[in-house]
Amino acid sequence: MEELLNRLITAIEFGKRKDATALTQELLDAGMPPKDILEKGMICAMSSVGAKFKADEIFVPEVLIAARAMKASMAVLKPTLVEAGIKPKGTIIIGTIAGDLHDIGKNLVAMMCEGCGLSVIDLGVDVTPERFVDAVQENKPRIVAISALLTTTMVNIPSVLEALGTAGLRDHVKVMVGGAPVTQEWATSIGADGYTEDAASAAEMAQALIG
Repeated sequence: MEELLNRLITAIEFGKRKDATALTQELLDAGMPPKDILEKGMICAMSSVGAKFKADEIFVPEVLIAARAMKASMAVLKPTLVEAGIKPKGTIIIGTIAGDLHDIGKNLVAMMCEGCGLSVIDLGVDVTPERFVDAVQENKPRIVAISALLTTTMVNIPSVLEALGTAGLRDHVKVMVGGAPVTQEWATSIGADGYTEDAASAAEMAQALIG
């Protein structure tokens, strides 16, 4: 089964969806525990993809196709994870701030977080503070991640933290921020709990914040 597992890792890394789903099913049929397939196969593959991305060895298109292969494999694996009572490490809500329609960076972060074993609820783009609050109340996530690509929309992010505070939710979630105009200094100034420059680092920080 070790050979099959290595082939699954390679298939995900290179974005071969059909191979990845077939190998996931083969591993299940061979009796490998679904948790091992997840942790030793999928998460291992996406960790490798993240490391290569951070090192500029691969770029956004390669990350996207790898993440899509991982999601296809997860669709095969998820029913058995549920049956085995294996839950995600935590839930993260993510969205691009109100007024901003850019989503590539957000999508990368979402995919990398899923690849690390987190449950991701993607609110999409142009997300108002009220929608973030509603999503937190409904899903009780550990993390809220907010993206902005424009300096003109970045200034809307503090209103999400304010809305969470007004709703009595701020102490129950960690808030991560990111996007081209965002800096560590600015993130600290608005009271965010985390900031990273790239999607792979964001996934690592999310795991660290969840603990």
